[in-house]
Amino acid sequence: MFNFFWGLIYMLINLTFFLICYRWFGKKGLYAWIGVATVIANIQVVKTIDMFGIVMTLGNTMYVSLYLTSDLLNEKYGRQEAKKAVWFGFFTLIMTTILMQMVLVFQPQPGDLAQASLKTIFGLMPRLALGSLTAYFISQFLDIRLYSWIRRFYPLRNQLWIRNNGSTMISSFVDTLIFCSIAFIGKYSFDVWLEILFTTYIIKFALTAVGTPFLYIARNFHPDGEPELDQVK
Repeated sequence: MFNFFWGLIYMLINLTFFLICYRWFGKKGLYAWIGVATVIANIQVVKTIDMFGIVMTLGNTMYVSLYLTSDLLNEKYGRQEAKKAVWFGFFTLIMTTILMQMVLVFQPQPGDLAQASLKTIFGLMPRLALGSLTAYFISQFLDIRLYSWIRRFYPLRNQLWIRNNGSTMISSFVDTLIFCSIAFIGKYSFDVWLEILFTTYIIKFALTAVGTPFLYIARNFHPDGEPELDQVK
């Protein structure tokens, strides 16, 4: 039960930071969040935990916040701004992967304490990054397209939850399937892989719903000096 309650606290803190980042720094803060969250999510996913007897990876809360961010950008600033943010996150992950692989090549001095830990985390990153980059690229652009498509049918301001949940729940399943296939097939048995796939998506599904009120709060923020598209009335 500890992991469950600690996870709730972590989720609330994570989404609160998301709100603060936008409230204090506006659209630039959302771009910064995309960059930071993309990297952190791919570090956290290395760690697996047990919750209610089910194996799952960390990083889901942070990763779902990426969808919240792109949806918020789409909602307030338009589809092109959301696409630009996705490209920024894509670049951030590529840059981090290349730089950290170069860092691992340096020969550590005899008393070094960091190399083994860095290798444990970032040594897995090329495969994780390949899975994440592929999944991120496909699912995020799918999310933007789905969000815009759903908005045609549910354009009202109070229908934000339909746009957000509808687009994210579909695109996050695509993301989970692609990532788990590339990152974990062959590393874990099929039963464990299927368990990770299933639990990861269920968690993302639930986190998307939980994150919706935070998206409504963020939508009502009006950072100074930033013109908004305000397509949705």
